[in-house]
Amino acid sequence: MLYSLHEFSYYSAAPYRLGAQLARSFWSSPFNPAAETAIGRTAYAAAEVFEGLTRRYGKPAWNLDVVTIDNLPVRTTQQTIWTSPWCRLIRFARDLGDLKRAGKPADGPAVLIVAPLSGHYATLLRGTVEGFLQDHDVYVTDWVNARQVPMLEGRFDFFDYIDHIREMLTAIGPRVHVVGVCQPGPPVLAACALMAEDKDPHRPLSMTYMGSPIDARLSPTVTNRLAEARPFAWFKSNMIHTVPLPYPGAGRRVYPGFVQLYSFMSMNEDRHRDAQHEYFENLIAGDGDEVQKHEEFYDEYLSVLDLTEEFYLQTIDIVFQNHLLARNELEHRGRKVDLTRITDIGLMTVEGEKDDISGVGQTQAAHGLCPNVPEDRRELYVHPEVGHYGVFNGRRFRDDIYPRVRDFIARNEAAGDVSRRAAA
Repeated sequence: MLYSLHEFSYYSAAPYRLGAQLARSFWSSPFNPAAETAIGRTAYAAAEVFEGLTRRYGKPAWNLDVVTIDNLPVRTTQQTIWTSPWCRLIRFARDLGDLKRAGKPADGPAVLIVAPLSGHYATLLRGTVEGFLQDHDVYVTDWVNARQVPMLEGRFDFFDYIDHIREMLTAIGPRVHVVGVCQPGPPVLAACALMAEDKDPHRPLSMTYMGSPIDARLSPTVTNRLAEARPFAWFKSNMIHTVPLPYPGAGRRVYPGFVQLYSFMSMNEDRHRDAQHEYFENLIAGDGDEVQKHEEFYDEYLSVLDLTEEFYLQTIDIVFQNHLLARNELEHRGRKVDLTRITDIGLMTVEGEKDDISGVGQTQAAHGLCPNVPEDRRELYVHPEVGHYGVFNGRRFRDDIYPRVRDFIARNEAAGDVSRRAAA
């Protein structure tokens, strides 16, 4: 019912949204002599804010057709390497001629960036991908909105996620480095453990976890406390809704993206309200730079996707309530996930001192859970003055965090070469 009410409210606002669009065009027209008056600028700003707040935000574009590497433009091409009904594995292939002009090798280490499946599209990691493209052959998981997947495609749960990670690593080939950003930490770590135990030739050379709830019992945040305070049945009764027509996934039970969005926004209500007020004032003042920054952030932030019921509820159960991986009690399809079997995969953890989603300690817990990773193939880093999104996006990521991850990957790439020569 909630999902249908949400859709009804969106379509009910259509006439008002159209009116706001017409008003915006009228008050911004160069042929309107009153456009640059105080009244005109205020009317335009009000129409712009209203239209933005009631608009439907679709999946954003990556906008990475050209990236800057060493101050030179390098073209990229998106290639779909592997697909399932639930995910596309995308490679950002860099133009070889442009790389040569930039003085970069064409065969940089392959990196699989596992984007979070927690309400936002993978494009939330645009800055992360752009950073890794400086030195690496980059692949990223592009998760599909559950409301777009027909019921005939069946279920997608936490264990399917683990299988997807294994299949994507296999599709890329050996010598891959995997980077899990936020939510993927536990299932990616589980996939790596299973591949290590199997001596799978496609197991990664290294794994990096950034702001991930490996052990959500440590430094609990508001999100963690909410997950523990409510009984499991409450989440099933209150957070799961049915996709309505005309979506392809009509009838599927999901955790709607708009519910996740409202939850996140309520955690920082004052900040978002102040941001809208500043946006309104900047529109009136004609401050194009600040307006553009606001629009770029909220165009991404307000674009959300749905999660399947089974994946969401299992994540609550496995990661945030029973902490099965952290307690060494996780089983995957009847098989125990044994993190001690990881012996030749490097491990790096990155945390932000001010992370209010995954508190300090939750990610670095992976080091204690993986005791057999060689000491010279580990790194633990906590960046001061950085919140959750700053761990993988923004200036501090570009200037401080990414160089550390790059160097860690390079060390493990070299260690992998030594191991292979010794085995030969």
